[in-house]
Amino acid sequence: MSPDVAHGKRLLTPPPVAQLREDPDQLIELACHGLATAAPEYSAWGVFVPWQRVTLIVLAIAALAGLLVAPAATCIVIIAVVTIAYAVALGYRFVLFRYGARGDRMVTVSDEEAHSVPDDQLPVYTVLVPVFHEPLLGELVERLEGLDYPRHLLDIRLLLEDDDDETVTAARSLAPREHLTVVRVPPMKPRTKPKACNYGFLAADSGMCTIFDAEDAPDPLQLRRAVVAMRRLGPQYACIQARLGFYNASQNLLTRWFTLDYGSWFGNMLSGLVSLGAPVPLGGTSNHFRSDVLRGVGAWDPWNVTEDADLGLRLHRAGYKVGVLDSTTLEEANSDGINWVRQRSRWYKGYIQTFLVHVRRPRLVAGQLGLRGVAGLLVFIAGTPLLSAFNGFFWALTAMWFTSRDPAVAALFPSAVYYLGMVCLVLGNLAVLYMGVFTARQMERPDLLGAALLMPLYWGLMWLAALKAMVQLVTKPSYWEKTAHGLDQQQTVDEQSAVEGAPDE
Repeated sequence: MSPDVAHGKRLLTPPPVAQLREDPDQLIELACHGLATAAPEYSAWGVFVPWQRVTLIVLAIAALAGLLVAPAATCIVIIAVVTIAYAVALGYRFVLFRYGARGDRMVTVSDEEAHSVPDDQLPVYTVLVPVFHEPLLGELVERLEGLDYPRHLLDIRLLLEDDDDETVTAARSLAPREHLTVVRVPPMKPRTKPKACNYGFLAADSGMCTIFDAEDAPDPLQLRRAVVAMRRLGPQYACIQARLGFYNASQNLLTRWFTLDYGSWFGNMLSGLVSLGAPVPLGGTSNHFRSDVLRGVGAWDPWNVTEDADLGLRLHRAGYKVGVLDSTTLEEANSDGINWVRQRSRWYKGYIQTFLVHVRRPRLVAGQLGLRGVAGLLVFIAGTPLLSAFNGFFWALTAMWFTSRDPAVAALFPSAVYYLGMVCLVLGNLAVLYMGVFTARQMERPDLLGAALLMPLYWGLMWLAALKAMVQLVTKPSYWEKTAHGLDQQQTVDEQSAVEGAPDE
């Protein structure tokens, strides 16, 4: 590994775009294995490195031996460690929320500013749209046609899996447009969104690049706003993340929870991370990059199922910053519980993947991220899924105590641990409820207040997703669970069918 690679300055130097366009075999190989070959320590190809595997085995043996020799003491130690982690994580998230709620880190670009840049001063903009089993491409293209950007500078790329007959057939019916390219991605493993994005991006010649998902409805001026914002922020910024919201927020209780979740995340948490100087885990869509920087850091890791969060960490390690843009892309909130767990478990699995990748060389990453960055990596990236997984265990202990008053349960909580746990239970839960209510007020959505007060039920779904993520991390680390779209439309169709099939009154 070269010194540049070791320090994360430039992980990949791909061949010229023209060469890749002429050689699809080289392009797909680079899309799948470019980062893993050039900088394997930054790739999720392979979950654990040897020292991590040994550490986990040693900890497991130590815990098992402790449970056999001194079960009570071992349980007390485990509960104390997890309780302290809970307290730190809750405090950290609340601090992030309060910093983000100030709003001073959100970059706002007015309509007038967005339109003030002459067309000849705008960069070529590549818009990547990975689609899989999406037959309604016509509706997607019409939404993208609403983007207010010069057509001769717009490069929209629909990324289709070559053997996805359903979507390929739908693409054939699209009206030809000079700024629209249908890219058929060869079916080489891994079958993931980041692999498709790499295949489309590395063959594009542009100054800026972004991603939209198949169901997205972006702010028409978002590309222009991103250009102005990036010029305002300066070359140390490699990316700016727009906010995500939902157009079906009121469909059911789950979509209301999801709306509050995203409102807090994109409206406050990410801005809080920017304020603290911590790495920003990007969202999977509406993140706008300087193309040259994106190429240099290796683009997306096709083996990581939260390639967006991983890329945010990689940019930070390379010395770049990420901003947050006051522009919203609307998408479909997941309205089905099973579908939601599939999606969230992938995110949790990817967060753990990302954490494991970025602690492979602890001394190096500590030097690159600094104290605040390491805190974000440990508490925010690793803590989010791991603590969600522990929730069920503590709920079970709480239920056992209130139903049986078993002294054995009480013995697991010495005074110091008990009082800290009580702080987490009372103040922590109140803080989380406060953040939900504050977000509903901040979004000017009083209809979400009831959902905010019922958020503890939402945590149960998070626990299920975290457990599934832990299992799949071992059994299917790079398996990409596809999120079903169009469930909001299906509900509308079902309602219309019910009305049409009802007898006349």
